[in-house]
Amino acid sequence: MPTSTAILSAAYHLFIRRGYHGTSMRAIAREAGIALGGIYNHFASKEEIFREVILAYHPYHEILPALMNVRHDTLAGLFRQAAGLIDAALSERPEVLNLMFIELVEFDSRHVPELLDRILPQVGPTLEQLNLSGDRLRPIPIPMVWRIFLGTILGYFISKHALGPGSPPEFREGALDHFMDVFLNGILEPK
Repeated sequence: MPTSTAILSAAYHLFIRRGYHGTSMRAIAREAGIALGGIYNHFASKEEIFREVILAYHPYHEILPALMNVRHDTLAGLFRQAAGLIDAALSERPEVLNLMFIELVEFDSRHVPELLDRILPQVGPTLEQLNLSGDRLRPIPIPMVWRIFLGTILGYFISKHALGPGSPPEFREGALDHFMDVFLNGILEPK
Protein backbone atom coordinates (compact mmCIF):
# COMPACT_ATOMS: atom_id res chain seq x y z
CA MET A 1 0.00 0.00 0.00
CA PRO A 2 1.47 3.40 -0.93
CA THR A 3 2.37 5.59 2.06
CA SER A 4 -0.21 8.29 1.24
CA THR A 5 -2.94 5.63 1.07
CA ALA A 6 -1.81 4.21 4.43
CA ILE A 7 -1.93 7.70 5.94
CA LEU A 8 -5.47 8.32 4.62
CA SER A 9 -6.68 4.92 5.81
CA ALA A 10 -5.22 5.49 9.27
CA ALA A 11 -6.67 8.99 9.44
CA TYR A 12 -10.10 7.77 8.29
CA HIS A 13 -10.30 5.20 11.07
CA LEU A 14 -9.01 7.63 13.68
CA PHE A 15 -11.36 10.44 12.63
CA ILE A 16 -14.27 8.01 12.83
CA ARG A 17 -13.31 6.79 16.31
CA ARG A 18 -11.88 9.94 17.89
CA GLY A 19 -13.18 12.86 15.86
CA TYR A 20 -11.08 15.50 14.19
CA HIS A 21 -9.78 17.26 17.29
CA GLY A 22 -9.20 13.99 19.10
CA THR A 23 -6.89 12.81 16.33
CA SER A 24 -3.31 14.06 16.29
CA MET A 25 -0.78 13.91 13.49
CA ARG A 26 1.32 11.72 15.78
CA ALA A 27 -1.58 9.25 16.15
CA ILE A 28 -2.09 9.17 12.37
CA ALA A 29 1.63 8.47 11.84
CA ARG A 30 1.61 5.71 14.46
CA GLU A 31 -1.51 4.10 12.98
CA ALA A 32 -0.04 4.33 9.46
CA GLY A 33 3.24 2.81 10.66
CA ILE A 34 5.44 5.71 9.64
CA ALA A 35 7.51 8.36 11.39
CA LEU A 36 5.73 11.62 12.20
CA GLY A 37 7.96 13.52 9.79
CA GLY A 38 6.98 11.11 7.02
CA ILE A 39 3.44 12.48 6.97
CA TYR A 40 4.71 15.89 5.93
CA ASN A 41 6.26 14.39 2.81
CA HIS A 42 2.70 13.73 1.64
CA PHE A 43 0.42 16.23 3.41
CA ALA A 44 1.02 19.76 4.70
CA SER A 45 -1.50 19.64 7.55
CA LYS A 46 -4.11 17.61 9.38
CA GLU A 47 -6.84 19.58 7.61
CA GLU A 48 -5.37 18.61 4.24
CA ILE A 49 -5.48 14.98 5.35
CA PHE A 50 -9.10 15.39 6.44
CA ARG A 51 -9.99 16.98 3.08
CA GLU A 52 -8.43 14.04 1.25
CA VAL A 53 -10.21 11.58 3.55
CA ILE A 54 -13.56 13.23 2.74
CA LEU A 55 -12.83 13.05 -0.99
CA ALA A 56 -11.55 9.45 -0.84
CA TYR A 57 -14.06 7.89 1.56
CA HIS A 58 -17.28 9.74 0.77
CA PRO A 59 -20.01 7.23 -0.13
CA TYR A 60 -20.58 8.88 -3.51
CA HIS A 61 -17.92 6.47 -4.81
CA GLU A 62 -20.39 3.62 -4.23
CA ILE A 63 -23.63 5.52 -4.72
CA LEU A 64 -23.00 7.21 -8.09
CA PRO A 65 -22.15 4.03 -10.02
CA ALA A 66 -25.29 2.42 -8.60
CA LEU A 67 -27.40 5.45 -9.55
CA MET A 68 -26.03 5.41 -13.10
CA ASN A 69 -27.63 1.99 -13.56
CA VAL A 70 -31.06 2.96 -12.24
CA ARG A 71 -33.62 2.65 -15.00
CA HIS A 72 -37.36 2.79 -14.58
CA ASP A 73 -40.45 3.67 -16.60
CA THR A 74 -41.77 6.09 -13.98
CA LEU A 75 -40.15 8.78 -11.90
CA ALA A 76 -41.67 7.27 -8.77
CA GLY A 77 -40.03 3.95 -9.59
CA LEU A 78 -36.74 5.64 -10.39
CA PHE A 79 -36.67 7.54 -7.08
CA ARG A 80 -37.75 4.52 -5.05
CA GLN A 81 -35.05 2.35 -6.64
CA ALA A 82 -32.43 5.07 -6.13
CA ALA A 83 -33.48 5.47 -2.48
CA GLY A 84 -33.04 1.75 -1.87
CA LEU A 85 -29.59 1.79 -3.45
CA ILE A 86 -28.46 4.80 -1.43
CA ASP A 87 -29.81 3.32 1.80
CA ALA A 88 -27.99 0.05 1.10
CA ALA A 89 -24.70 1.85 0.36
CA LEU A 90 -24.93 3.98 3.50
CA SER A 91 -25.95 0.98 5.59
CA GLU A 92 -22.72 -0.76 4.57
CA ARG A 93 -20.73 2.13 6.06
CA PRO A 94 -22.83 4.00 8.64
CA GLU A 95 -19.64 5.39 10.20
CA VAL A 96 -19.39 7.79 7.27
CA LEU A 97 -21.98 9.90 9.10
CA ASN A 98 -19.22 10.77 11.56
CA LEU A 99 -17.17 12.25 8.72
CA MET A 100 -20.17 14.18 7.42
CA PHE A 101 -20.83 15.67 10.84
CA ILE A 102 -17.15 16.58 11.32
CA GLU A 103 -17.25 18.34 7.96
CA LEU A 104 -20.44 20.18 8.90
CA VAL A 105 -19.58 21.11 12.49
CA GLU A 106 -15.80 21.46 12.51
CA PHE A 107 -15.28 22.89 9.03
CA ASP A 108 -18.58 24.64 8.34
CA SER A 109 -18.82 22.56 5.12
CA ARG A 110 -15.66 24.21 3.73
CA HIS A 111 -14.74 21.13 1.66
CA VAL A 112 -18.22 20.52 0.22
CA PRO A 113 -17.78 22.75 -2.87
CA GLU A 114 -14.83 20.62 -4.04
CA LEU A 115 -16.85 17.48 -3.36
CA LEU A 116 -19.75 18.88 -5.41
CA ASP A 117 -17.35 19.77 -8.23
CA ARG A 118 -16.47 16.09 -8.41
CA ILE A 119 -19.99 14.72 -8.01
CA LEU A 120 -22.23 16.98 -10.09
CA PRO A 121 -20.67 16.26 -13.49
CA GLN A 122 -21.24 12.55 -12.88
CA VAL A 123 -24.91 13.03 -12.01
CA GLY A 124 -25.87 14.42 -15.44
CA PRO A 125 -27.04 11.13 -16.99
CA THR A 126 -29.25 10.39 -14.00
CA LEU A 127 -30.70 13.91 -14.10
CA GLU A 128 -31.50 13.43 -17.77
CA GLN A 129 -33.72 10.46 -16.91
CA LEU A 130 -36.05 12.91 -15.18
CA ASN A 131 -36.48 14.83 -18.42
CA LEU A 132 -36.99 11.66 -20.49
CA SER A 133 -39.78 10.30 -18.32
CA GLY A 134 -43.35 10.73 -19.46
CA ASP A 135 -44.22 11.88 -15.93
CA ARG A 136 -44.80 15.57 -15.40
CA LEU A 137 -42.78 17.35 -12.77
CA ARG A 138 -43.85 20.51 -11.07
CA PRO A 139 -41.80 23.52 -12.24
CA ILE A 140 -38.87 22.91 -9.90
CA PRO A 141 -35.33 22.98 -11.30
CA ILE A 142 -34.04 19.41 -11.78
CA PRO A 143 -30.92 19.93 -9.63
CA MET A 144 -33.22 21.13 -6.82
CA VAL A 145 -35.36 17.99 -7.19
CA TRP A 146 -32.21 15.89 -6.65
CA ARG A 147 -31.15 18.05 -3.71
CA ILE A 148 -34.54 17.57 -2.05
CA PHE A 149 -34.40 13.85 -2.80
CA LEU A 150 -30.92 13.48 -1.31
CA GLY A 151 -31.97 15.57 1.71
CA THR A 152 -34.94 13.26 2.20
CA ILE A 153 -32.77 10.14 2.00
CA LEU A 154 -30.11 11.59 4.29
CA GLY A 155 -32.81 12.60 6.80
CA TYR A 156 -34.20 9.07 6.63
CA PHE A 157 -30.79 7.51 7.14
CA ILE A 158 -29.77 9.79 10.02
CA SER A 159 -33.05 9.17 11.84
CA LYS A 160 -32.81 5.41 11.18
CA HIS A 161 -29.28 5.38 12.56
CA ALA A 162 -30.11 7.63 15.54
CA LEU A 163 -33.27 5.75 16.54
CA GLY A 164 -31.72 2.32 16.11
CA PRO A 165 -33.41 -1.07 16.16
CA GLY A 166 -35.04 -0.43 19.55
CA SER A 167 -37.27 2.32 18.18
CA PRO A 168 -41.05 1.81 18.04
CA PRO A 169 -42.18 -0.43 15.16
CA GLU A 170 -44.10 2.40 13.47
CA PHE A 171 -40.75 4.23 13.10
CA ARG A 172 -39.15 1.20 11.42
CA GLU A 173 -41.75 -0.73 9.42
CA GLY A 174 -41.92 0.57 5.86
CA ALA A 175 -40.02 3.71 6.90
CA LEU A 176 -38.18 4.22 3.62
CA ASP A 177 -41.44 3.72 1.70
CA HIS A 178 -43.11 6.40 3.86
CA PHE A 179 -40.23 8.82 3.32
CA MET A 180 -40.43 8.24 -0.42
CA ASP A 181 -44.21 8.61 -0.44
CA VAL A 182 -43.92 11.98 1.28
CA PHE A 183 -41.11 13.01 -1.09
CA LEU A 184 -43.19 12.08 -4.13
CA ASN A 185 -46.66 13.10 -2.93
CA GLY A 186 -46.37 15.35 0.13
CA ILE A 187 -48.37 14.72 3.29
CA LEU A 188 -51.77 16.08 2.22
CA GLU A 189 -54.47 14.04 0.53
CA PRO A 190 -55.23 15.33 -2.98
CA LYS A 191 -58.29 17.56 -3.09
